Amino acid sequence: MAQNLTSEDIENLFTRSDGSYLCARWGRPLSPIVFGVEEATLEVIKGAFEAVCALAGHKMAETDPELGANVMVFFFRNWAELLEVPDLGRMIEGLDPLVARLQAAKANQYRVFRFDPDGGIKACFVFLRMDADLSKLPAETLALGQVVQTILLWSDTAFADRSALAQFGGGQVILRPDIADVIRAAYDPVLPVAATEPSHALRLAARIAAGR
Repeated sequence: MAQNLTSEDIENLFTRSDGSYLCARWGRPLSPIVFGVEEATLEVIKGAFEAVCALAGHKMAETDPELGANVMVFFFRNWAELLEVPDLGRMIEGLDPLVARLQAAKANQYRVFRFDPDGGIKACFVFLRMDADLSKLPAETLALGQVVQTILLWSDTAFADRSALAQFGGGQVILRPDIADVIRAAYDPVLPVAATEPSHALRLAARIAAGR
């Protein structure tokens, strides 16, 4: 049986490295588009989005009426490739220095979120540099891990020490049940789309307890 997260554990998932608390969920249906993969991998990623949205009780849509696609996932080999993507510099402010910083850090992934006036997630850009570490992951594992980190605005340190995924049975990788509980609770319509007070974690914990 999965170990329950305490309210303090939940608070840590949304407390950023600067000490601030911020939890935000999507305020509109997700309309993802993926660049740089083959059709088979595209279907795997689409399936991951559908599964996590179903878990959250959230919707997907073919297009976003304002943005067209509001989740853009880029697969590439070198960060410099992003500088060649048409109009990306217009969508991502400070793209050139961001790429330089990610190159220097030898990062293999990065996410940029945009928000609606009420604080809900409006758009997300997911960048995946397919280095040796990411390339050895099964497509299903990589897709699920990325979608989970897209469905909510987690802390920048939330999964630094422990993955959101876990192995089950014969090596199958699944979403950790305790993280699934947090996602479901965060999408409870009673809760705000965005919260900056740590007491929000207590409300999440209460909803998780009530759902068991």
